[in-house]
Amino acid sequence: MRSLPRTARQRLRVPPPRPAHHLPLPITTPSSSAAVAPIATHASTSSTTTIVKPITSLLIANRGEIALRIARTASAMGITTTTLYTDIDAASQHARCAPSSLALGPSASAYLDGARIVALAKQHGIQALHPGYGFLSENPAFARACEDAGIVFVGPPARAMAEMGDKARSKEIMTAAGVPCVPGYHGGEQGVEELAARAREIRYPVLLKSVKGGGGKGMRIVKTEEEFEAQLRSARAEARASFGEGGEVMLVEKYIVRPRHVEVQVFADQYGNCVALGERDCSVQRRHQKILEESPAPALDDATRKDLWEKARTAALAVGYVGAGTVEFILDKDSGEFYFMEMNTRLQVEHPVSEMVTGTDLVEWQFRVAAGERLPLTQDEIEARILEHGAAIEARIYAENPEKGFFPDSGKLVHLATPETSADVRIDAGFVEGDTVSEAYDGMIAKLIVRGKDRETAIRKMELALREYEVVGLSTNIEFLKRLCQSQAFIDGDVETGFIDKWKDDLFTPRPTANEVFAQAALGMLDAQISASSSSSSAGPHGETLGFSKARTLSERKFAFRVQDDTSAEEGKVVEVSVTQTGNKLFNVAVSRTDVASEGVPTSEVFKNIVCESASPSDTKTKLTTFFPLSRIESTLVRDPTRDDRLSLFQLGHKTELHLVAPSWFDKALGLKELTASVVAPMPCKILRNEVSEGQEVEKGAPLVVIESMKMETVIRSPQKGVIKKLAHKEGDICKAGTVLVLFEDTEDVSSAEP
Repeated sequence: MRSLPRTARQRLRVPPPRPAHHLPLPITTPSSSAAVAPIATHASTSSTTTIVKPITSLLIANRGEIALRIARTASAMGITTTTLYTDIDAASQHARCAPSSLALGPSASAYLDGARIVALAKQHGIQALHPGYGFLSENPAFARACEDAGIVFVGPPARAMAEMGDKARSKEIMTAAGVPCVPGYHGGEQGVEELAARAREIRYPVLLKSVKGGGGKGMRIVKTEEEFEAQLRSARAEARASFGEGGEVMLVEKYIVRPRHVEVQVFADQYGNCVALGERDCSVQRRHQKILEESPAPALDDATRKDLWEKARTAALAVGYVGAGTVEFILDKDSGEFYFMEMNTRLQVEHPVSEMVTGTDLVEWQFRVAAGERLPLTQDEIEARILEHGAAIEARIYAENPEKGFFPDSGKLVHLATPETSADVRIDAGFVEGDTVSEAYDGMIAKLIVRGKDRETAIRKMELALREYEVVGLSTNIEFLKRLCQSQAFIDGDVETGFIDKWKDDLFTPRPTANEVFAQAALGMLDAQISASSSSSSAGPHGETLGFSKARTLSERKFAFRVQDDTSAEEGKVVEVSVTQTGNKLFNVAVSRTDVASEGVPTSEVFKNIVCESASPSDTKTKLTTFFPLSRIESTLVRDPTRDDRLSLFQLGHKTELHLVAPSWFDKALGLKELTASVVAPMPCKILRNEVSEGQEVEKGAPLVVIESMKMETVIRSPQKGVIKKLAHKEGDICKAGTVLVLFEDTEDVSSAEP
């Protein structure tokens, strides 16, 4: 495992895996011996001539990990690269990775300022522009502006992007091309009553989604007619915030009850050639956004697989597509039928999965096709590679709290350690230790991609790699991803888009915390305290030694920890630990706790004569190797530099979050939890609306406030039954994390007011 400090050396650290035989791709013509056979071509007057103008300079109109990933390939190809950054991103890795980087100013949305970005490219004489994914990557007006300015847009033609980007128009084209589509309404009548009538015709449940939709934004499942209007209003508001004008135009489609999300990676050149680089299953999702992606898709017969590939190529060729694209399908688990959903006219977040199973670099392909080259591989050659390369899985490492509804988080990466990378383990990241994940942008910290000889091997490798991941400073989904990899249903390939809800009892079952965790935490805190005091004195309590050197007395020190970990069965409980040194690096450790199984009677476990060796790589980190009676355990204890009482312990592939209880609060901490008197903003956000009024009585779980953060709507629900005393904010207010949103009446006040 390696720790990632902020150094220039580690900013561009993991190149995409290349096979040993991968050489610069030759320019091919039909007359050459290495000619590429056309696959499913359009008639083309230029099909006999290959005109190539190599790209020599590039502007990356994006940020984060995708900007770094594009820059990595561009650098390897000898392309001079320039990046962009907003004030928020001034210290980011992508702002530092290129020889030149241009400032966009204070606005967090400046990456959407297409006119300014094109002007910057022209001003600096830059030949080509790569949009990455998100932001302007699927904006046909931006692609057209690049073309009009004489800048090579590394992506599809504006016309193809416009036709596929309009969800209603794309379905018309697909139907005409013989690609099956989900039954639904894609028309221009957008009144509430008109859409509701269409939903009744289609029959519930139905799916609402924006014609400009993507990434799950502006999408709602409507199960009954009674909730249709409210869900429509919510979907439109979110779509407008995410996609701007026109985002509120909705499609109404039949909702497939047990759908799988299966997509095909396609690639086309300017000469009518189009290939499919296999499919990806992206069914494991939360909030309609992907968490795990894999290729090949599990539990898919070869006939259906080949049919998906062929329909995807047909879809791309129907609009004269050029470059990298992804054709997304819904596969009905009950009927086995599949339907066209949409085409993403850009490089996907999960493109490394396809790279892993085909041994390709799709960004390199993008540059070569944009320069006028033909596709470097035929469909048959790609299929042969897929058979050789096994299976690959990608896990998205997000700043979010799965135990709290996958609520997004932000903050500084106080500690970051990642798995060792290899040909079969790849990390695409936009952050290093010390960086800040801002609430202004998507909270993806990194992508972890692994490959195995088959799916079962890939899953095991993914779990092992996740166990080596260590993040402190904000909440992440890493522990949840480990549980996904351990889920028998996932291992069996029984996936669908409702997988998390279907198996939530298994996925969110709190895990027990072993006594060795608390013992290691106490030993780590002892080492930290001794190290802090060693500069002034080597003596422990009463002038005698207590620490990891030779002992001169039997000294004791006590610690109390409250478990602050939503994934732990002991969450909220206080555990007391006493440490007694009996010799050089030799200790007795007693762990006392009260469990439900003990019916409230404290229990204690004593570890005698354990040997503990420690190392402190920094003032806030302690590494421990301890020989317990039956095992050797290695742990890392990290203390939050902003609050020394917040601790994170990494042990045996798991993270446990603890709070060091001060002695004066120990007795109080052992009592019952205080009733929540207020509800606070879990992270920086904008108030969209209050769902209650002052003086209203609410039940536990009732919606209180709807907020927006990272362009996602979230409902804040009541943690208790009570009476609303005050609503602290109104619609449109901007709130910091921890800001009080709702105050409840005191319990005593409510009781005394009752007749």
